[in-house]
Amino acid sequence: MSPAEREARRTALILASSQAIVGSASSICLSIGGLAGYYLLAADKSLATAPVTGFNVGMALAALPAAALIRRAGTRSGFMFGTLVTAIGGVIATSALFQGLFWPFVIGLLVVGGGGAFVQQLRFAAADNAPPAFKARAISFVMAGGLITAVIGPQIVIFTHELLAPVQFAGSFAAIVVLAAIGALNLSLLRERPMGHAGVAAADGHSARPLAEIITQPRFLAALICGVGSFALMSFVMTGAPLAMVGCGFSADEATLGISWHVMAMFGPSFFTGRLIHRFGVERIVAIGLLLLIACAAIALMGIELWHFWTSLILLGLGWNFGFIGATAMVADTYRPVEKAKAQGFHDFVLFGTVAFSSLMAGTVYNAWGWEMLNWIVFPVAVLCLAVLGALVLSSRKRETARA
Repeated sequence: MSPAEREARRTALILASSQAIVGSASSICLSIGGLAGYYLLAADKSLATAPVTGFNVGMALAALPAAALIRRAGTRSGFMFGTLVTAIGGVIATSALFQGLFWPFVIGLLVVGGGGAFVQQLRFAAADNAPPAFKARAISFVMAGGLITAVIGPQIVIFTHELLAPVQFAGSFAAIVVLAAIGALNLSLLRERPMGHAGVAAADGHSARPLAEIITQPRFLAALICGVGSFALMSFVMTGAPLAMVGCGFSADEATLGISWHVMAMFGPSFFTGRLIHRFGVERIVAIGLLLLIACAAIALMGIELWHFWTSLILLGLGWNFGFIGATAMVADTYRPVEKAKAQGFHDFVLFGTVAFSSLMAGTVYNAWGWEMLNWIVFPVAVLCLAVLGALVLSSRKRETARA
């Protein structure tokens, strides 16, 4: 192994462990953010999932600033600053719970989401600091850290949500501060080095097209609709599921374990999703993902036993993985390297805006119409995405036939 590969492996392992440690803050927020919001609200519980929405909004707002800061300050300094943001969010959220204040709690999760934007950059840092032959493995290391997060976060919730009783859930959000501190110590082991510009392609002989021309391509539109639909439905059902489980008499621990299985299903297949796309075609994989989301809703509507909830959440994670990763691969085919920044920026703006809205609406729909209606909404959205995808495939086949 060359010295460059040894250094890349060392860097990837540090970043992967940071993903597992600091990334667990996201798992805590997503698994009990809605329950804590429900606990803080009085009679009207319709805004119970607003804290999860705050987390998603914070991650969206900080995405571009986080990437810019890491490029300017370097991996170690940039990511350590991200842990500070996460810790501040944990302090705000814990303080709000002790004072029984709902909106400051939402703000706390928004700040934690801002720290989460730095965590999202870990996989890019692993790739940028690796030689070409090691890039894929470096990304896989960080993705493996995401799987560990699916276990660590929920287990922390189970063991800490009553730690600072009688203030419910305060212990879990205080644990975010501890996670951030451990993550900062781990990241301090990185050797300082400015981030590369791997995402900025060299000129390829083509000038950049206007954004309107890029986003009105049929393939871009279909990919955007399928990707946003997959992610929004996942956020919608996942955010409402803990409320429904507790509402059906299950414990907060059982609800948290359900989210743990869900997150593992989200990230577990990522090691072979790319190979499946290469073998069977991206449109097929996206269609399978959308069908899995429909299956998730169907299982949830069959009953309210614990296995109904957990099975539907696992299918929800698998559906998100195939649907969203496949749609992302489709989007990547629609722009030139020189157009990457503005095309991805528009895509992510629409994506995270819709996901934030869906997480907010999950609490409103559940409070007004219940768990069943929340799942019925999955069907028309998923069918619309399948119809758009089918129209794209048929259109492509007609063009190929005409050319032949």
